[in-house]
Formats: sequence, C-alpha cells, structure tokens
Amino acid sequence: MVELPETIADVESLEELLSRPPERLVRSMRRLDGDVMILGAGGKMGPTLARMARRALVEAENDRRVIAVSRFSDAAARNRLQAWGVETIACDLLERAAIDRLPDAANIVFMTGRKFGSTGLESLTWAMNTHLPAMVCERFANGRIVAFSTGNVYPLMPIDSGGATESEPLAPVGEYAMSCLGRERIFTHFSRESNIPMALIRLNYANEMRYGTLVDIAQQVLAETPVDVSMGYLNAIWQGDANAMALMALEHCQSPPWVVNVAGPDTLRVRDVAGKFAELFGRPVEFVGDEASDALLSNGRQGLARLGQPTVPPERMMRWIADWLTRGGPTLGKATHFQTRNGKF
Repeated sequence: MVELPETIADVESLEELLSRPPERLVRSMRRLDGDVMILGAGGKMGPTLARMARRALVEAENDRRVIAVSRFSDAAARNRLQAWGVETIACDLLERAAIDRLPDAANIVFMTGRKFGSTGLESLTWAMNTHLPAMVCERFANGRIVAFSTGNVYPLMPIDSGGATESEPLAPVGEYAMSCLGRERIFTHFSRESNIPMALIRLNYANEMRYGTLVDIAQQVLAETPVDVSMGYLNAIWQGDANAMALMALEHCQSPPWVVNVAGPDTLRVRDVAGKFAELFGRPVEFVGDEASDALLSNGRQGLARLGQPTVPPERMMRWIADWLTRGGPTLGKATHFQTRNGKF
C-alpha cells in the first residue's frame, strides 16, 4: 500500500508525488522495447507523465529514452523536464515537415488536443484533433500509440447508471466533443489500415492541487460563490494514477485499438463534494440550479481492472486541495468547465 502524506508542502513535492511510478509500472517498463515519445508534453498532465516514465525506466534499469515534444512556449517547463532527465524537442506539430524531422520512437503517447476556445475557432480545433492524428499515424506507423481521448464522446448518462462503459453508443454534444470522436475515428482508421497497435484513453477527469473538477468546486466554496449543481455528478481520478494508467496501456495496445475509460471508481455528487469543502474550510456553501437526472459519467471498471487501482481516494484529494488552497498554493487558472451541458467550450 502506498503511504500518502498528510499534506503536500509545495509544487516540488506535488510534482514528485504526481510522477512517482507505482511498482506495476516499473515492472511494465522493464519489459518495454524502444524509446518513449510524448507528443503534447507541455500541457497540464504531460510534464509529470514524462517524468514518471523516466523514473520508471530508471528504476527498471532500462536505458530507453523519454522524449517530450511540445511548442514549449514556457521555457521554464522545458528546463524542468530536462533537469528530470527527459529529452525535449520544441516542435509545432501542425507543421508536417516538423513531424517528419522527429526521431523514430517505438512508443508514442499522444496528448495533443484542443478544447477551450473551440467556439469561434472550430476549424483549428478540428485540425488539432483530427488532422494532426493522421500525420502522426503516417509518421509513426511502425510504432505503438497510446492516444488520449475524453469521456465527452459519450452521451449524458443517468446518474444511477454507474457511467458509460466502453461499449456505450457514442453521442458527442458540441463541436469539441464531435472533433474528439473524429480523433478516435482517425486513429482507428490508421490502426486498421496500417496495423498500428493502439490504445484510446477516454479520460474523465484528472485532478491535482492546481486544477481539476475538485479544485473548481473548492475554489467556489472558498470564495463563497454559489455552486451550480445542474451537472450534479462527476468522476475524478488523481492525476498521478491517470499518468500511470496511460503508460501501462502501452502494453495493451492492439489493432483495432483497445478503448478504455480512465476514471475513478466513484460517482461523486457535486452537492456532497461542496459540502465537504465547506466543512474543511469552515465556510457556508450556497447552491444554485436543479440537479439534472443525467450527467457526463464514465464507468472506469475495465481500466482499473487491467491498468491498476487508484492510490489516492477522493476524500484524500479533497483534504489535500483544501489544505493547499487555504495556504495560498498556486493554481493553473484553468477551470475544467465540467458543468457545461451544451458542449460549447
């Protein structure tokens, strides 16, 4: 059993914990052939996922490289990755010539995508989410690919359903979600046509101290802003657990792709989460809206069974977040907008 700290002191401690590889991942990396390349590694999850891959390979005594690819508009993020032993390449992945110049790698983790700002710039969202996957598949046709997708490809599910399983008929709402289904279709096409082993990760929702669905709710309670309960239920998983599951999926790639939900085992009620934060902060909480009979919910049982059980339960995440925000810990300022029901981001 992983020993969890009572509190997370600072960003350095947080990123160490988020990138700490579980033993099952170390065993998996011991068996890994070929280098690992992470496309879109400069986002919210990418840096700690890259660091976790590197740490797992070192512990496994496997000398394969980890290569992080991103535009790296934040030089500090690139320097931090290099200090962790991760190689970096600055690259605009929408430029075909730049993709062609990337070194060969047998294991690709595709994290690139566009969500927020899609309304009004739908064409760029479709280019990032469908055209780019096609170019990546052509460039790395001899490798295996783990590609991040999203639970937004599912319809809103009845709150007592346990969430959408991987066999649920897809019904994306809005252009962003439709483009994500397009991304899955493009990857599946190339997997079938070129026999590329793949796994599609439908994530719903990763959380840590600086962002996530739980942070969104906590910040509202702390600011004494009314909490909207229209989207009355949600999924939440510790980002470190999601990182490990995505890297574990490299061993489960197949053609056609293996599709798997990455989500926590619990269906959390927004009203209860807000009430817990109100207790932890010692503040009142006010609610607005009426709970709908459905919500964006994923059933994570298959992923948890094959890729490993989560190490951090929601209760611990909430206590960490409350402590972090109370002490003025930094956040990324990127709300998830999980309450959105019309698909407009």
